[in-house]
Amino acid sequence: MALTLEDINKIAHLARLGLSDDEKNRYTESLNNILGLIDELQAVNTTGIEPLAHALEVTQPLRTDVVSEQNQREAYQKIAPATQDGLYLVPKVIE
Repeated sequence: MALTLEDINKIAHLARLGLSDDEKNRYTESLNNILGLIDELQAVNTTGIEPLAHALEVTQPLRTDVVSEQNQREAYQKIAPATQDGLYLVPKVIE
């Protein structure tokens, strides 16, 4: 499907673009080149090919889930103004 100058005029009107005749001709050619490339890509037989989540199929290296810090909650809560059942108590700000 090739775009005509009339199609470009309609698109320019819908997009509220004021294009010169030279710009309309350039955009017609450029958009037809893009649509031609899309047609070429759609013509490729992709039967049996799995879609990729990423072009490089890279996996994220994971580290082992090991505790590396000591639990210091009690030390931190000793200096807090108010705590209860391991939680920090703060004044109510929304009623």
